[in-house]
Amino acid sequence: MQEGARQPRSLRTRVYVDGYNFYYGCLKGTHHKWPDLYKLFQEHVLPSALIERDGQYVRSELLTEAVQFFTATIIERAAKAHDSVSSQARYHTALRKRHDGRIRIVEGYYSVTKARAPHIDAAKPDAWPRDCERVPIWRLEEKQTDVNLALHAYHDAMTAQVDHVVIASNDTDLVPALRMIREHTSVTVGLVIPTRDSERRPNEDLAKYAHWVRRHLTDAELAAAQLPRVVPGGKTPTVKPDSWYPHPGLFQEALHLAIEVRGSRSKAFQWFDAPCEHLDGQLPLNLLESEAGAQRVLAYMRDWIVRQG
Repeated sequence: MQEGARQPRSLRTRVYVDGYNFYYGCLKGTHHKWPDLYKLFQEHVLPSALIERDGQYVRSELLTEAVQFFTATIIERAAKAHDSVSSQARYHTALRKRHDGRIRIVEGYYSVTKARAPHIDAAKPDAWPRDCERVPIWRLEEKQTDVNLALHAYHDAMTAQVDHVVIASNDTDLVPALRMIREHTSVTVGLVIPTRDSERRPNEDLAKYAHWVRRHLTDAELAAAQLPRVVPGGKTPTVKPDSWYPHPGLFQEALHLAIEVRGSRSKAFQWFDAPCEHLDGQLPLNLLESEAGAQRVLAYMRDWIVRQG
């Protein structure tokens, strides 16, 4: 670089992630429920955003508490799985350990109330709600998440803490916050639609207030930005929940067999994490990522146990 050449300008950046939107748009039903949010945005999302200021492309510089994750603690009596509450808590702990000072988790809460709502009549599916019978329901609502996200982003922009806010959500409740940031500050606004569907259109009410829009995240990006299986720190390490592996039933069966042979969970994972010559030198844990691979691992394990008698 020539002496005196201008250094590329960087924008002080924070990312605001709508946890509810992110889970249902990117993670539910996938193999990627253990995401390293900091790595995802630092290494994949932000480098893909071309931002121009004064005729020059600029880069994003992540600040302290650069990724702010807005979520709500699952209520056990409304959880779909027996380990949903503990698995969510384990994930939050892993994020804090892995990125202490770089990720901030802001929690709202869930409200569960009894209510009455119009019931869709199978015989008259097009009937208006006012013409339908009202039936008792449980109403589950996430509280404060979108409000917290909007206020934090607007506050940071108005107090000149940031040059660049990145909103990861497709929730139209955030439109007023984005509009006010654009009207009252010179802060650059980025919008990331948390979906894996490249065909899904971003909400235009949100997109019109963004300087740039990332329309989807890829499976490859999500796969490349996963936390380690074991995150050290504190009195005990934090371990990825067994139910969050791609095929939990097959994984549990393989783990049970490995513990039976090796004698403990830790020794079972030592075998999972080591290349196996009988599996073409591949790691059993990697093979367990696919159904075919898991079946191959299980077939080898069962055969080995039979041969040992």
